[in-house]
Amino acid sequence: MDVVWFDAERDDPAYDRDLEEKLGQQTPEFNWSVKNQARMHQRNGNDPYHSTENALLYWPETATAVAARVGDNNIIEILAPYGLDDLFELRLRPTPPFEHEKLDIFRQRVVAKRWMERYPLLQLIVPA
Repeated sequence: MDVVWFDAERDDPAYDRDLEEKLGQQTPEFNWSVKNQARMHQRNGNDPYHSTENALLYWPETATAVAARVGDNNIIEILAPYGLDDLFELRLRPTPPFEHEKLDIFRQRVVAKRWMERYPLLQLIVPA
């Protein structure tokens, strides 16, 4: 279960690990991954991100560049800078930053995460 958030004042990875541990204690049936997007630009070689939604623009796959949060008045808000069509239509394609010079990273993720094995109905769409 991925948890993404944004706080430039709390960009120490140890804070994320602490949150992962607390979540794991509360709900151990999930494999938690907590990442403050305020620091993830460093790992990805990008300029600093401005928000969680901005960070999603730099995720490798359109279908994974989706987040949900509880907003004002307990309304669930969906952040999906590339829309939801690929997610709902089971299409796995790279986001624009991964279509060319980072395409190998996208391909490596497809293999490492075993998406095509785990989800045989996925349509892999890779630029020529």
